[in-house]
Amino acid sequence: MASKLRIIGGQWRSRQLLFEDAPGLRPTPARVRETLFNWLQYDVIGSRCLDLYAGSGALGVEAASRGAAYVVQVEHNAQACRFLKGNCDKLEAGQIRVVQRDVFRFLAGGDEESFDLAFLDPPFGQGLAQQTCFWLEDKSWLAERAKIYVEVEKGLALNDIPDNWRRLKHKSAGDVDYYLFERG
Repeated sequence: MASKLRIIGGQWRSRQLLFEDAPGLRPTPARVRETLFNWLQYDVIGSRCLDLYAGSGALGVEAASRGAAYVVQVEHNAQACRFLKGNCDKLEAGQIRVVQRDVFRFLAGGDEESFDLAFLDPPFGQGLAQQTCFWLEDKSWLAERAKIYVEVEKGLALNDIPDNWRRLKHKSAGDVDYYLFERG
């Protein structure tokens, strides 16, 4: 069964995305996306974005809609990837590449240039957020001054992060806490 969400800004504003209605797949809420992209308003245009645990694709597509030059969406679930590819086809989003792979297998590969923006919205309750942050840093996936967005379950403090990351923003909404870091 498919669910829908609406793109909130940019060239595809108000267009709808279809995504798999699967257990544990929870798109970033519209008001959180709006806040995030207000924070990033000067960083998105022309950027290279990495959308890990892409799920519905909301973050990566929103970035592409707002002028990101290149977006890689990494998602393990095959059905979710079919929806991601279908949405890209529908939008004629040639700047988005969908990769069906486990996030850690992808990060172990290192076959891409560094990214200016990274979006991390891992499944809740599995302890993946902090480990993914360290893999991004240790495997050299991020450009200098890259911005990293991390969404976690409410109450999970992200205190153990790479030493050269600086927390810029933190907010809570509903069941989520979300952070914006900058790599120094």
